[in-house]
Amino acid sequence: SNKSFKTLYLIESALIYLKGPKFLIYVSGALSMWGDRMWHFAISVFLIELYGHNLLLTGIFGLVVAGSVLLLGALIGDWVDRNPRNKVAHASLFIQNISVTVCSIVLMLVFSYKKWIEEIWDGWLTVTLCAYCLWLVVCYTVVIVLANVANLASTALTIAIQRDWIVVITGYNRGHLAGMNATMRRIDQVTNILAPLAVGQVMTLASNVVGCGFILGWNLVSLIVEFIFLSRVYRIVPALSAKPPAMEHQSYLEKKRERKRSQEESTSLHLQEISRIPVCLHRLRGLLSTCREGWRAYYRQPVFLAGLGLAFLYTTVLGFDCITTGYAYTQGISGSLLSILMGVSAVAGLLGTVLFTKLRKACGLVNTGVISSALHLVCLLLCLWSVFAPGSPMDLSHQRHIYPLRGGSNQPLLPDRSSIHWTNNTVLFENAPAGTEPESYVSIILLFLGVITARVGLWSFDLTVTQLLQETICESERGAVNGVQSSMNYLMDLLHFIMVISAPQPQHFGILVIISILFIFTGHTMYFLYARKIKRKPRTNT
Repeated sequence: SNKSFKTLYLIESALIYLKGPKFLIYVSGALSMWGDRMWHFAISVFLIELYGHNLLLTGIFGLVVAGSVLLLGALIGDWVDRNPRNKVAHASLFIQNISVTVCSIVLMLVFSYKKWIEEIWDGWLTVTLCAYCLWLVVCYTVVIVLANVANLASTALTIAIQRDWIVVITGYNRGHLAGMNATMRRIDQVTNILAPLAVGQVMTLASNVVGCGFILGWNLVSLIVEFIFLSRVYRIVPALSAKPPAMEHQSYLEKKRERKRSQEESTSLHLQEISRIPVCLHRLRGLLSTCREGWRAYYRQPVFLAGLGLAFLYTTVLGFDCITTGYAYTQGISGSLLSILMGVSAVAGLLGTVLFTKLRKACGLVNTGVISSALHLVCLLLCLWSVFAPGSPMDLSHQRHIYPLRGGSNQPLLPDRSSIHWTNNTVLFENAPAGTEPESYVSIILLFLGVITARVGLWSFDLTVTQLLQETICESERGAVNGVQSSMNYLMDLLHFIMVISAPQPQHFGILVIISILFIFTGHTMYFLYARKIKRKPRTNT
């Protein structure tokens, strides 16, 4: 019958989809994002616990992570470009998961034996105490280094899969590419809320040691599943194995390499005859040259202004990171209400992905970015209004208008945005103040109303620029340019971190809001200039 035929057809179609590359990429991405979010949340809490409820280690780790990607982003992207896709994905996946696994084992040992060692060594000679302190420093260093290596590998994996593989899998079809980008972002939004809640519950109900074990087990299982799924995708999509060695339009980096190849070979042979040390220095100079060429390749891209505009949006306190959450605590907002607001913000982010797909079909990709930018800026006007609204603690004098924290001052906060944002920890909790509740909640209501509604335009704009980078950059330098884009994002996020350190008190938060809006406005202005330039090109060509 027709009904049974339709049922069989639907079942067959579902099986084909479940075995297809898109679904495998979604599942692999979900596992990777879930593990990343759990680890990002847990390591920030673990570092605070290790150093006696102090933010020093977390701050150092944030600077190390941001500085590493800032310096090595171009090299990571160039490595992605120069190697086969399957080797890049497998190596990044292996390094990331093994680094997290080993780091989890170290943390389990530290948490298990720290109190025991403290009890045994308490009251011993100064030399023994110094040895104990040295042991702690070594443990801190190992944890930070391993976690940083995991983050660098995660950056490489993100560039490889979400900036390169997806483009090839969709066959360079813009509609399918937009759909995959939006789906991956929705997965990211969901895991951004659920994963920290899951590992947080394990750590709360059990212990930090059990939490480390939970993350360790997850990473080992995830490593196997992701390896199998990515290997299958690589096999069933023949285009992934075809990285063209030569293209009609060679990349900037390839031209540079060909130009210097003969010089490097002769120079290297000459240096090897002299000594070993100059060869090492020569290799270092080669790495620095690759970084410099990667930044130049980024600058010469037609989409440069759009990418730079997106990076400027990272210099902001108007997001659900630890800084904004900490400020809300000082204004009398409870942790339960904040968790609800974070859920609402995730829904707003999902709406942004839906808006992106609808606008792209109706208005085109470039116009989608213009509309999303305008929507983002309009919603942020509410945040600007909150600075001067009743209940705002903004005070440029030396008076303190700080309100009590509800809950412990060291209560873990859920992170938001991406792997780079959870590293930015607020100093609002260093001195838990005493005072009264704010006279009015109008200011804090306007602030969060603006932050939540702005996420619709923000994520739509983010997806627009992401797809512009995917479509515009030639295949041979896609990794290098996206690596530099990651470096730019981290650089602007570092400015955001420095900005908060410079004005850490709640009464100065209004200044941070104004500076953030100025940076966001500058970023969108850069995109408007890019859009204007793109729209004028057909006229000038004709």
